[in-house]
Amino acid sequence: MAGRTGFQKLVCSPSLFQERNKTMTEHKSGFVAIVGRPNVGKSTLLNRIVGQKIAIMSDKAQTTRNKIQGVYTTDEAQLVFIDTPGIHKPKHRLGDYMVEAAYSALREVDAIMFMISADQKRGPGDNFILERLKNQNVPVYLIINKIDKIHPDELLAIIDDYRQVMEFKEVIPISATEGNNVEHMMETLVDQMPEGPQYFPEDQVTDHPEYFIVSELIREKVLQLTRDEVPHSVAVVTDSMKRDENQKVHIQATIIVERTSQKGIIIGKGGKMLKNVGTQARKDIERLLGDKVFLELWVKVQKDWRDKKTYLQDYGYRNDDY
Repeated sequence: MAGRTGFQKLVCSPSLFQERNKTMTEHKSGFVAIVGRPNVGKSTLLNRIVGQKIAIMSDKAQTTRNKIQGVYTTDEAQLVFIDTPGIHKPKHRLGDYMVEAAYSALREVDAIMFMISADQKRGPGDNFILERLKNQNVPVYLIINKIDKIHPDELLAIIDDYRQVMEFKEVIPISATEGNNVEHMMETLVDQMPEGPQYFPEDQVTDHPEYFIVSELIREKVLQLTRDEVPHSVAVVTDSMKRDENQKVHIQATIIVERTSQKGIIIGKGGKMLKNVGTQARKDIERLLGDKVFLELWVKVQKDWRDKKTYLQDYGYRNDDY
């Protein structure tokens, strides 16, 4: 540390130590995994909890590919939420990585939120996850999302259906989009967390570096603007981020696809699509960083990258258990 010449001796009076210790023991903290089928609203909920966008959102399944940690901090507690990739049947190495990332999150937490969508019937994917959750030794909460999309009378039938399969610590209906009952959900989780320390500074909302979030925000715009033409063949790597003397952030990033035809779609006629992606991503990145941004984008073809471990690691999909 700059300016530090040696160790400093810290002296505390007994009364100060006791007061500090009392404060620490009253503080609650813990890690919470959010699991569920693809596209049930996990990322939307995480963004609402932390108060800003750290997880990308799309109406396409399997948008989240990495475990994304969001940090919720108050004076009394700190909860670290892990938004996991939707659990599904893998079709390639990237799919294997995503499912293993979701399962590994279950081994690291104090509680699990199993999220379902109120407007979708319980299916094989839900049953598959439930079987895995039955073997967990931490509290499992059933979070019924999108209650704004059904009639209230339908809710009891959904709760009864899931309770026949598994006993939950609590069942909490919410709307992540509208915010309905989210405050009650947070109060319930905090109340039932163990005593523990504050793991992250109070102003930190995620454990991921800026490079990662920037890449994800660009990928989100590609997914949203190209619709079904470039579904999950796209990765984004942030190559460099530099601030100039005026605090403007210069970012260079590469969009990777699997086929030449996909490259043409992302660039668009006369470069229109790529410019649109860049413009929309830049606005989100400026909100994230709090500074003006100059964003340069390139598009690169890397055939079958989702099935090649070397490329997966190069593009940020690393898992010690995979």
